Amino acid sequence: MKPSQEKNGARYELSRLYRWALRFTDFCSFQIIRLGITLNLEAILGAAGPLTRALEGFTPRPAQQQMAARIDAALRAREVLLVEAGTGTGKTYAYLVPALLSGLRVLISTGTRTLQDQLFHRDLPLLAGALGRPARVALLKGRSNYLCRARLADIGRQDELLPVSADVLLGRIRDWSQATRSGDLAELPELSDTDPVRLRITSTRENCSGTRCSEIGRCHVFEARRDAMDADIVVVNHHLLLADMALKEEGFGDLLPSVDAVVLDEAHQLPDLASEFFGVSVSSRQLELLLTDLKREPGSAELASAPASNLERSLAAVHALLGRADRHLGFSELRAEVHAALRTLQRACRELGATLEASCPPPGLQTIATRARTLAAALRQVISPPEDVHADSDSDGEGVGEAGGEKAAAASVAGARTLSTHARGFVLRLLPYEIASRFQAQLVQGRNAWIFTSATLAVGDDFSHFASRLGLTGAAALRLDSPFDYSRQALLYLPQGLPPPSDPGFSDAVIQVALPLLESAGGGAFVLFTSHRALRHAAQRLTEALPAELPLLVQGSAPRELLLRRFRASGRAVLLGTASFWEGVDVQGPALRLVIIDKLPFASPEDPVVRARIEYLKTRGGNAFRDYQLPEAVLALKQGVGRLIRSEQDRGVVVICDPRMSERAYGRIFRASLPPMPTTQASAVVLQRLRELSCETAGT
Repeated sequence: MKPSQEKNGARYELSRLYRWALRFTDFCSFQIIRLGITLNLEAILGAAGPLTRALEGFTPRPAQQQMAARIDAALRAREVLLVEAGTGTGKTYAYLVPALLSGLRVLISTGTRTLQDQLFHRDLPLLAGALGRPARVALLKGRSNYLCRARLADIGRQDELLPVSADVLLGRIRDWSQATRSGDLAELPELSDTDPVRLRITSTRENCSGTRCSEIGRCHVFEARRDAMDADIVVVNHHLLLADMALKEEGFGDLLPSVDAVVLDEAHQLPDLASEFFGVSVSSRQLELLLTDLKREPGSAELASAPASNLERSLAAVHALLGRADRHLGFSELRAEVHAALRTLQRACRELGATLEASCPPPGLQTIATRARTLAAALRQVISPPEDVHADSDSDGEGVGEAGGEKAAAASVAGARTLSTHARGFVLRLLPYEIASRFQAQLVQGRNAWIFTSATLAVGDDFSHFASRLGLTGAAALRLDSPFDYSRQALLYLPQGLPPPSDPGFSDAVIQVALPLLESAGGGAFVLFTSHRALRHAAQRLTEALPAELPLLVQGSAPRELLLRRFRASGRAVLLGTASFWEGVDVQGPALRLVIIDKLPFASPEDPVVRARIEYLKTRGGNAFRDYQLPEAVLALKQGVGRLIRSEQDRGVVVICDPRMSERAYGRIFRASLPPMPTTQASAVVLQRLRELSCETAGT
C-alpha cells in the first residue's frame, strides 16, 4: 500500500471513530431525556397532538396509534415484528414517528424508488419538524441512480453506441452535472430508466475504478454512502438492501451491521425479490458492456484480440438461436443446440478472462479480466446442474474468491433455471426455491429490530406463508383492519353465469359483463387482468365497443405515471392494466369508482419458475396448491381490490368475474381475506349503484 493510501485509510478510520463517538453521545443524551418522559404515542398521533396541529390534512386513526405503539415496543426490545395494516391505516407515519423518537439508528427500506423519494423529501422532514426532533437523514440508492463523473467525461460516440439524437440530452446532463449536489438522476425527469445514455453515465460494481478513479474526491456514490454512515435514519429500497445482503457490495456492506433497526415497508415484495438476489443471473447486456469496456482500454487489441472476437461470435450465435421475441422458458424447454451454444459462450468468456490475467495486465484490463471470469462462473452455475458445478469448478479455476464463492453457494441449492428473451437480448437466471435460511442468517448477525409491514402479509389472520418464505417463523405479528367503512363505501359484485376461466370464450364473456358496467359508471374504471394476452384482447374489443366519451388507456401505450395522470384528469377514463397496476397505484377521489378483475390471480402454471416450484414442492411431499399457489393468489387479490378505496371519501364497486369465487370451496378463503364489504350477484343492484356514482361525479 502506498503511503498516501495508508494516510487516507488512517484518516478514514479516525473520522469513522469520531462519527461513532458523536452518535453515541447523541444516543445517550436522548435516552436520558426519554427516561424522564413517557412516550405517549397515542397523544402524539391523536387529535390534540403535534401532528394534527402542524400537518395539514392529518387525520388521527386509532389503528395507526396501535401500530405505532407496537412498533415502538419492538424497537426497544429489538424484536422481529410482522404488521399487516389495511389501506388507510397510515402505516408510514406509524413507523416513522417511533423511528424518529427512538434515538436508534434506523434503516428504512421501501418497495420503490418513488416511495423512497417521498419518505426522504416529504414525510421525514415534515414529521421531524412537527415533533421538534431533528434527525440526520440520508437517502441511499444503487449505483445506477447516480451520475458517474468519470464516465460522463469519457463518453463519446466513437463506439457508435449512442445515436446523434443523444447529443441534446448529453448537453443537458453536462450542464446539470455542474450544479447538482447529490448526482441523483431522479433530478433529470427527461432521462428515462431505459434510455441508453443512462448506462453510459453510471457505473456498476464491476467497472467502478474505486480509489483509483480520478474523480474519487467528487464521487456521488461515495458521498451518498458517507452521508449514510453519518445519518440517524437511512432510506434505501429493497433492491439495494437485498443486493447488500446477497453480494456484500463494497462500500455498503458496513452499513447494515451498523444500524440498530430495520423497517421494511411494502414487505410483501421481499420473498420474490430475495429469490432473485440470492440467485444468479447473467444478461447479454452484461456481456456486451464487458466487450465495449474492453475495447476502450489501451492495449486490449494486442493482449486479447482473438478471445474477444471469439466471445463476440459466441454471443452473436446465441442471439441468432434465441431471437428477440418476448419469451420466458425453463431450461428443459431449450433445444440441444441452444444448450451447446450457451456452453460455448461460457467457455469463450472464461478464455477471455484467463488470457488477460496471464498477460499481467494494467489495472484497467485486470478489472476486465475479473469481470470476464466472474461472468463465466455465473454462466456455468446457471446452465449446469449443481453437481456439475461442484465437480468441475476447481478444474476450471472458477467458483473461487468472494464473488465466486457466493455464487457457488447459490448454485448448490435447488432452483429454477430460466431463460428470458426480449428485444434487447436475453437473461439467464437461477432462482433458488428456498431462501429462508439465507435471509434468516442476516437477521441473527446482530441484535437488531426488524419490522416488516404491508397491507398484504396475511391470508385471513395467518402470517405463516409470508413468514416461512423468509425464515421468520416465530416472529411477533399484528394485523390491523382498514379504518375505512367498506360496508358503506364499497360493494363487491360476483357476476353469475360466466364460463370457467379455462373456457376459450371466457375473455369475451368478461367483456360482455364489463361493458354495461363501464357505461353505467361513466368510466372512472380500472380493468385489471392476470395476463398480457387477456389485456390485448380486451383492448381490441373495447376500442371498438366503448362510447367515444370514455377514453381508453392501455398499459404499455405510455409510461405508467403518464397514464395515471391522464386517468385522474379525465374522470371518465377506462384504464386496462396487468400486474404493475395491481399494486402501488393510488387514485383517490371520484376519478376511480369501479375496479373490474378478470380472474383470480393464480400464477400461470405455464411460467417456468412457477412450474418448477410446483414440481419441487411435489417431490418434497408438499401440497403445491395449498402451500404456494393459493396463498400467493390471495395476497395478490388483496392488492388488486385495494386499488378502489384509498380515502374516507372514496366510494365504488369491485367486480371479480371469476366464477370460482362462488363455486369453489377455496373461494371462501379469498372472500375472508378481503375487507368486509357487502356482496351481491344481482346486476341490477350494481348498475343502479354505478349510475348513482356517475351522477355524483358529474355534479362535483
